[in-house]
Amino acid sequence: MAVYEKIFAAISAAVLVLLLIAVGYAAIGLGINLPSHREVIPVKPGQNLASAVLETPPFNTPGLRQIAKNKYEAVVIASAWSFLPSEFDLPAGAEVTFRVTSADVTHGFFIPGTRVNTMVIPGQISVITYRFDKPGTYLLICHEYCGLLHHTMAGKVVVK
Repeated sequence: MAVYEKIFAAISAAVLVLLLIAVGYAAIGLGINLPSHREVIPVKPGQNLASAVLETPPFNTPGLRQIAKNKYEAVVIASAWSFLPSEFDLPAGAEVTFRVTSADVTHGFFIPGTRVNTMVIPGQISVITYRFDKPGTYLLICHEYCGLLHHTMAGKVVVK
């Protein structure tokens, strides 16, 4: 009986080591990280979050801006049930830093086929950078249930 216990213990240890390697590879090798509250929207006493978001730069002027040659910043506000703006036109090879916040509830910010995937937590600023090398139309979806019309919350990134 002791032989089977040793085999089971060895297999269990090997599985744990493999899982730790997979988590390490996802965090370091693929750059998958949890959102942090490093950047937040300041809310004054008596002010609601939605108005604070709209008054805080750069969210007071959401949109796409070129910040260097082939580098862009996309400032996005997620709110029930839309992204503002909902469409981005980029040249192939463009590197985009998405700065996203929510004015109401938790949303998701996911572009299938890329590693752009983050939660958008009210009052926190999520930042994620990605280079769009292949031309095409990329769907932008909310992957966190945010209410009755969650299924309509979408946008797109058009790379030419």
